[in-house]
Amino acid sequence: MHPATILTCVGAYFAALLTVAWWTGRRADNAGYFTGNRRSPWVWVALGLIGDTLSGVSYISVPGKVATDHFGYLQLVLGYCVGYALIGTVLLPQYYRLRLTSIYEFLGQRFDTTAQRTGSGFFLVSRLLGSAARLYLAVTVFQTFVFQGWGVPFWVTAGSAILLILIYTLRGGIQTLVWTDLFQSGFLVLGVLLSIGALMIGLDWSPSDLVLNLSRGPETTVFNGDWRSPGFFWKQLMSGAALAVVMTGLDQNNMQKTLSCRTLPEAQKNLWLFTPIMVLVTVAILVLGALLFRFAEMHGIPVPARTDELFPRIALGSLGTPAAVIFVLGLTAATFNSADSVLTSLTTSFCVDFLGFEQRHDLSEAARGIIRRRVHTVFAGVLFATLLILRSLASQFAVIDLVLKLASYTYGPLLGLFSLGLATQIRISGKPLPWIAMGAIALCATLDQQSQRWFNGYRFGFELLLLNALLTAMGALVFARTPRPAASATADRGS
Repeated sequence: MHPATILTCVGAYFAALLTVAWWTGRRADNAGYFTGNRRSPWVWVALGLIGDTLSGVSYISVPGKVATDHFGYLQLVLGYCVGYALIGTVLLPQYYRLRLTSIYEFLGQRFDTTAQRTGSGFFLVSRLLGSAARLYLAVTVFQTFVFQGWGVPFWVTAGSAILLILIYTLRGGIQTLVWTDLFQSGFLVLGVLLSIGALMIGLDWSPSDLVLNLSRGPETTVFNGDWRSPGFFWKQLMSGAALAVVMTGLDQNNMQKTLSCRTLPEAQKNLWLFTPIMVLVTVAILVLGALLFRFAEMHGIPVPARTDELFPRIALGSLGTPAAVIFVLGLTAATFNSADSVLTSLTTSFCVDFLGFEQRHDLSEAARGIIRRRVHTVFAGVLFATLLILRSLASQFAVIDLVLKLASYTYGPLLGLFSLGLATQIRISGKPLPWIAMGAIALCATLDQQSQRWFNGYRFGFELLLLNALLTAMGALVFARTPRPAASATADRGS
């Protein structure tokens, strides 16, 4: 596919996206930016979350992992379903009861301001790194297949992508993103399904051939029974539940949209609808991966060392122009659906948790808007710098592994603090919490590196997240306990 054709498709897509963004955000105020005025239709939120959750990483990286992990990724997805059930029944009722703008206000009300800022700080780092990894993958595809041939440097491609995101999110925030995410999720799902159709045509397979051939091959193996392996079923199930809780339920980016629904029952229905759709779309992505490797084998296409590159290589080089257009639009939708909302959620978390917007009665509506737009723009610059750092450190990895590994480290302290706040009535001082959390991460990193030598060949998977959370919670109980008031202690001794 000619680079100019790819660029034309992306340009037309963004023209439509900017039209949607302008229409939905033309009257947005600060409340519309942060909470969508709590009037978002739950059905549209649920459908929009598909692209935000799966992102360009799932669109490209998950199909590439079918060669080594087969359909084992579904074990993690089954765990996600358990996690979404916990979010809907445990976390959402708390968030709606407290009418939170930033979910880390829960830690501030339950413990203190330091705990709130610690939680928010780990979210900022986690989401910034994760979103940069997702965006990096897609920008690299466009750089390789379009701009590199024209002599355009990577920093220009990355900067242009972030500038486009900035243009349509700066004003409307959540009020805009609910609708642009719906638009982009539709293109993502359409891209997956039409790509499957194009590969079936290339393989000369009917739907019955698809079912028969894949069921007989190794690709559709789901369950792993080796307890030492990171892919062991029970590890994956528990880790998937924990990852869903932290990457959705304790993540301002995803919860901000859900909390824009009118009522708690509507927010819960949003999750109940989203869960089965997410599973079905993931199955379709895995089928797409199996077809890619079958197509490569049939046509003698060498599989690249980085399997992330297989889908774009086949879609843009071997399936013809219609399939290439489908791939480009699907990738664009998947990537920007995930990346656009991150600037809004980072801005919300920083403004509420660090700048204290909820308590700053001295700020007028206009002043809040100016500060919010400045913070939003600064985070766009930070995201750009992170992309350049990732470019300099790029190595042989599947980006989906990188994203989930980062989550195991950076979301662990969040899971530990929220669990402590929800499951106990203990009051703790938050001052030591940043150091406790960083110590837990350092210990987990050491165990991850040495586990095979120390534990008879055992390798940690994403259950490292649970250990990280446990260490943070234990450290908070030991080192951050609030002393009992002297008067209360004297009274107890007297009785």
